[in-house]
Amino acid sequence: MEERTPSPSYEPLFIRNMIESTLRIGLLFILLMYTYEIIKPFTTPFLWGGIIAMAAFPLVKRLQPFLGGRRGLAATVVTIAFIAALTIPTWSATEAGLGALKKLTAGLESGELHIPPPAARVKEWPVIGEQLYTAWSQANSDLQNFLHSYSHQITEMSGTVLKKIGGSLMSAVMFVVALLIAGGLMTYAESCGEVAKRFFVRIGGLKPGGEWAPMIVATVRNVLQGVVGVAIIQTILVSIGLVVAGIPGAPLWSMVVLVLAVAQLPLLILMLPIIVYAFSTMDSTWAVVFAIYISIAASSDSFLKPLLMGRGLDIPMPIILFGAIGGMIMSGIIGLFVGAVVLSIAYKLLVLWLQQEAGEI
Repeated sequence: MEERTPSPSYEPLFIRNMIESTLRIGLLFILLMYTYEIIKPFTTPFLWGGIIAMAAFPLVKRLQPFLGGRRGLAATVVTIAFIAALTIPTWSATEAGLGALKKLTAGLESGELHIPPPAARVKEWPVIGEQLYTAWSQANSDLQNFLHSYSHQITEMSGTVLKKIGGSLMSAVMFVVALLIAGGLMTYAESCGEVAKRFFVRIGGLKPGGEWAPMIVATVRNVLQGVVGVAIIQTILVSIGLVVAGIPGAPLWSMVVLVLAVAQLPLLILMLPIIVYAFSTMDSTWAVVFAIYISIAASSDSFLKPLLMGRGLDIPMPIILFGAIGGMIMSGIIGLFVGAVVLSIAYKLLVLWLQQEAGEI
């Protein structure tokens, strides 16, 4: 009786296919990795360009009929207007800041710079009043000694300010690049939209992948209206109250209000000390009027957001809001839009999965 040679438990063809598949996947991974490293410096401008294009495209469509139906010309006009609106104030502020710094340096070197004495009511300011009054008085009586005493802090603050100025200029350049990208995307909006739709269909199928492109556009516009738009409205309302009430440093407080409003933080945290200051310096009647007005202005987002967010979408407003807040905590201002889009897609996938499960039971 012949002994049979045991046959292998695997096929040579399977091994060959497995090795080829591994090599192909590995090469594809290397290609994707190197591609990402090449385009990584352009991801932020491209994301901002896409966000700006989605937000500004309705303006291009309105302008297009007045320019003979030429989409490219309309997109160019809008892009140039946005670039001018960004670069002119940035250049003016930078030039004014550098000019003030030169005058300050010249005044210090010549000894002609004098600090006026502080007002007596500065000492009554909450939390920082006493320390600020003491330091201000020292600067008024002996500026050279004051600068020598605080030379280390002044050097650190100067370095920080210069870094901030450099960072602001780089941000301005990045936004100019993003605006140029946005102009190109708006010129070829239909082609870009078709490419995006095909991409999402390849990832998520006709449903829900086919719905993601219009959903992303609507989400970006909702975030722009419901977060950024409401923040600007709140800032304008609060700024009017601060200026009319004569609160010192109203422009600076307005900038802080805008940052807090965009970050979705309660403005009453900042307004309460200002209200306390108003009661200590203003007539009681006017202080009460100011407190009521500023409280309503600071909390106006509670009824403005439901009006402006979630319109035209079957996604609940809290989903968009939570995505915007979480995205901003994770990635800064651009995270407002990316976070809202990602959480909206996740919500749609979750709803679809739950519906499929319910249908099978």
